Amino acid sequence: QVLLQESGPGLVKPSQTLSLTCTVSGDSITSYRYYWSWARQPPGKGLEWMGAIGYSGNTYYSSSLKSRASISWDTSKNQFTLQLRSVTPEDTAVYYCARDLAVMASSAGSWGQGTPVTVSS
Repeated sequence: QVLLQESGPGLVKPSQTLSLTCTVSGDSITSYRYYWSWARQPPGKGLEWMGAIGYSGNTYYSSSLKSRASISWDTSKNQFTLQLRSVTPEDTAVYYCARDLAVMASSAGSWGQGTPVTVSS
C-alpha cells in the first residue's frame, strides 16, 4: 500500500517561495506508469490540480501556474517537491500530493492527508 506524506512550512510571507515535499513509502516514485501530482484546495473552493512529475521525470503543469511552479524529485529519498514562487495570500490552501495513473490525479488515485499553508505577512 502506497503512503504519501506532505511536509513544509505552515506559514509563508508574500513574495517568498513556498517549498513542499512529499515523502512516498510503499512504492518507488520511478514506478512505471505512475504520475506524482500536487494539488491544492483554498478555503471555501474546490480542488485545483497544480502539476505532476511522471515516472520518466517529465513534468506537467496547469496553465495557470506553470510560470510559478516547479516540480522535481529526489529518487534517493523517494521524495518529490513542489516549489511555488512569488506567493500571494491567494495561494493560501491545503496542499496535497497524490499518485495516479493519469497525469491529473483524480479521486481514483492515492492521496496524502494534506498540509495547510497560509501566506501572510
